[in-house]
Amino acid sequence: MQLRDEMITVFGASGFIGRYVVRRLAKAGYRVRAATRRPHLAHELKPMGVVGQVQLVQANLRNPDSVARAVDGAHGVVNLVGILAEGGRQTFQSLQADGARAIAQAAKDAGIERFVQVSAIGADANSKSRYARTKAAGEAAVLEVLPGAVVLRPSIVFGPEDGFFNRFADMARFAPALPLIGGGATKFQPVYCDDVAQCVVKALEMEAARGQVFELGGPSVYTFRELMAYILKTIDRPRLLIPVPFPIASLMGLGGEIAGALPFVEPFLTRDQVTLLKQDNVVGAGGEDLGRIDAFGVTPESIEAVVPSYLARYRKGGQFAAKRKGA
Repeated sequence: MQLRDEMITVFGASGFIGRYVVRRLAKAGYRVRAATRRPHLAHELKPMGVVGQVQLVQANLRNPDSVARAVDGAHGVVNLVGILAEGGRQTFQSLQADGARAIAQAAKDAGIERFVQVSAIGADANSKSRYARTKAAGEAAVLEVLPGAVVLRPSIVFGPEDGFFNRFADMARFAPALPLIGGGATKFQPVYCDDVAQCVVKALEMEAARGQVFELGGPSVYTFRELMAYILKTIDRPRLLIPVPFPIASLMGLGGEIAGALPFVEPFLTRDQVTLLKQDNVVGAGGEDLGRIDAFGVTPESIEAVVPSYLARYRKGGQFAAKRKGA
């Protein structure tokens, strides 16, 4: 592999999608500056490239000087910062809206034009969900500051470290039933983490993508009920699927928020997440004529091809249980 001169700064590099973006950028020969709040906890990123190719830097979106230092000398910037639940000073507004603007402004001040903002399907300035509204605000802020930026909106992202398939599979190990929020009719179009990472790299490089918004989805659409049934079948743990009406789910979300206020406790469900589940999370759901994953030449992987490999550990007896059972 021949190293390139270009340096790409990745904010949120130590997160789930960030690790795959760093790996893809390194594989493409870019030098990578991984910007994270706690670089001492992100050393697993350095071996993703050759010696010296991946640098770790400290950056806090509430500290403009640290953001400016992180983009200094870079040729492109990727913003992956986002949260699913608020906690303390980590709010939707501070990270997904104000933080996105701060990064874009720092990039502009540094003369950087290549910018990729990773948002989410469902981003909507008029949504009742704070998550969706601030995702939309972040998009708008980035495109206002850098009109040539590229916005990527993935559906739920799956992969070995995901917080969706792993979470419900883990729950099924102990719970007699899995909840179907709102009856389980909400639709999703899961997209593989490495496919999203490939799109990020392409978005940095493609002139035709500049200033555009793309929705990223996998090859198939599933209802929430279908995904829960698939998880249970994959881990070979029969469980009941119990419909939970949205009003009751909101009460569960309130309980989750109260529990999440305790130190080191991550809420399983919040009221804002329940609000999000009232809308389908699929490409084209918003009625906009936007770009899609095929514009980047990426053929998306299916959940059937990837998910069983990392849900195997949730089977009784582990990943080799099925072989022993059939022996």
